[in-house]
Amino acid sequence: MSDPQKARQTRPKAFPPPQFPPHRPKLFARMPPAVFPVLMGLLGLGLALRRGLVALELPVAAGELLLGLAVGLWAFAVFGYGVKIARRPGVVIEDLKTLPGRAGLAAATLGLLLCASAVVPYAPSLARAMLYTGLALHAGLAALVLRQFFRLPREAREITPVWHLQFVGFIIGALSAAPLGLTALAQALLYGTLPLAGAIWAVSLAQFARRIPPAPLRPLLAIHLAPASLFATVAASLDQPLLALIFAALAAALFLTLLFAVTWLTTSGFSALWGAFTFPIAAFCSALYATGFAATATVLLIFALGLIPALLLKTLTAWSKGGLAAKTNAAEA
Repeated sequence: MSDPQKARQTRPKAFPPPQFPPHRPKLFARMPPAVFPVLMGLLGLGLALRRGLVALELPVAAGELLLGLAVGLWAFAVFGYGVKIARRPGVVIEDLKTLPGRAGLAAATLGLLLCASAVVPYAPSLARAMLYTGLALHAGLAALVLRQFFRLPREAREITPVWHLQFVGFIIGALSAAPLGLTALAQALLYGTLPLAGAIWAVSLAQFARRIPPAPLRPLLAIHLAPASLFATVAASLDQPLLALIFAALAAALFLTLLFAVTWLTTSGFSALWGAFTFPIAAFCSALYATGFAATATVLLIFALGLIPALLLKTLTAWSKGGLAAKTNAAEA
């Protein structure tokens, strides 16, 4: 082989020159779904504050103000993601390929169910429409997740705590169905999601016994608290006090376990996955109020009123600077 040929084979691969000026995505073109879990937490916090103020016989204006702010922020984020979808609908499938994307999109549709619960006292007809729309959208998302899951190689299929959001999250619809008088629907959501949650808890426990989750994914374990808390709240609203107390006790056990393990859960430092701490804590507050433990619920609510807005601010700041999209591998339209 001649020397020129050898030189061509050993020459480093040529890369295109850097783009100048640097590429800037269009507005909302890389909207990160990872913003939705913490917004879901803020909505849940507003609902918990509403319950708390009523239980403590205090003016409810602060709770309604927080709920209005939460609904507005959620609607703005949905608008941003809607712009992204309008530019290129395929981004939904691409976002579902990442764990933060799957969690975020599930939280986005569940946010509509929480918004329905927020507006029940003001516009029952609107709340009913939001409830049915939210359930339909979440069912479509769950179908997409399952389709993608079964297309993966068997060794790549893994059940994570995010499955609670994707498949048990329908229970949130019962929070508005019960006060709207849709008792049969609320009961169907409760008893339909109970076995799904039980299966996910069992599989997750078996996985945990075999392998300790890597540090960056440990915050997702907090999601296990949410279904138990929601089951307690919904059972109480359906006049099933024994079932409500059973799930409140389960939620309390899960909460204490997470509390004792908080240093281990957060050892990797702040990330978008810390949004997984927000909505379970808010749901647990509501469950405690619903089952009559107002004093304990109030202490936890005060803590949540500091934690959830702080995590929201960090997440929104990361979104505004573009770091959230980059760190969560959000698709670009």
